[in-house]
Amino acid sequence: MSAHTIAVLGGGSFGTAIANMAASNRLETYLWMRDAKRAKECQEKRENTQYLPGYHLQQKLNVTSDLALVLDHADLVFIAVPSKSFRELAQKIAPLIKPDTPVISTTKGIEVEGFKLMSQILEEEIPQARIGVLSGPNFAAEMVKGQITGSVIASEDQDLQKTVQEIFSSSSYRIYRNSDRYGVELAGALKNIYAIVSGMAEALGSGKNTQAMLLTRSLAEMGRFSRELGADAMTFLGLAGVGDLILTCTSDQSRNFRTGFALGNGRSLDEAVAEIGQVVEGINTLKTVHAKAAELDVYMPLVQGLYAILFEGQNIRRVVSRLMTGEMSFDVDSHGEI
Repeated sequence: MSAHTIAVLGGGSFGTAIANMAASNRLETYLWMRDAKRAKECQEKRENTQYLPGYHLQQKLNVTSDLALVLDHADLVFIAVPSKSFRELAQKIAPLIKPDTPVISTTKGIEVEGFKLMSQILEEEIPQARIGVLSGPNFAAEMVKGQITGSVIASEDQDLQKTVQEIFSSSSYRIYRNSDRYGVELAGALKNIYAIVSGMAEALGSGKNTQAMLLTRSLAEMGRFSRELGADAMTFLGLAGVGDLILTCTSDQSRNFRTGFALGNGRSLDEAVAEIGQVVEGINTLKTVHAKAAELDVYMPLVQGLYAILFEGQNIRRVVSRLMTGEMSFDVDSHGEI
């Protein structure tokens, strides 16, 4: 393996997991946390007690709140912070990023202003960098236990793709390449909306038949919307598309699924989010996608229905009834689109 030094910015569960996986491959790795006290604790205890309790951090992993120190050493930079903090951090690190340094986003979200994906923010704020996106059906708690996991590295830069594959390659973690960066990012952001819908359906007592229908029609909406924005439809049949959709919509490890479940059990939106105690990306994504779908005139009944429940005060069962009495068109059209 080539001698790379890795920087991961963001000490949540996924940022910690990928940093430690790189360190497990004997690469010098730095994990940056905004909170100096928590960074010092993780460095000394060799454990992220807040996000990955009980999981030992490798000796090759250096945890710090010193951003300049982290980036001064870095050959590759991964950003794993919530979407609402993404541009601010990108602006902060821009003067510290050396020309042609690969900068890879792992954040699944959309910036409200201008409908910007995270890699587009990187293009605007760090033009000297080589840009990539890492996404897929990845629960950090399972990854750190060595359970077999697959991700997608998306970039137009094939050397960057190969380097990321090399960094993380192990007996339990596989990285697959894709050049459709925009499609991979859209899939990662959109699936959070449908995880909320799925959690709500679960709370309302739906069965496996309903779950299968929801997953399929969610995939149809994702594909319809993303094609309108220029993404490759085939991307949605891969790990970053249907793979991530299935994972997030069928497991209570998903924050978005748990939020929907709480809503289906009668909690208000504020109560549901407070119960989760972490960022629920699907809420802001729903607002952004609902507005963009209206602008583009894209038919997205599940998005429209969830928006009506969360932000227009409409009754859940009434919205479900309206969805079930809507127009029934073709399942798959002549072009293979669902």
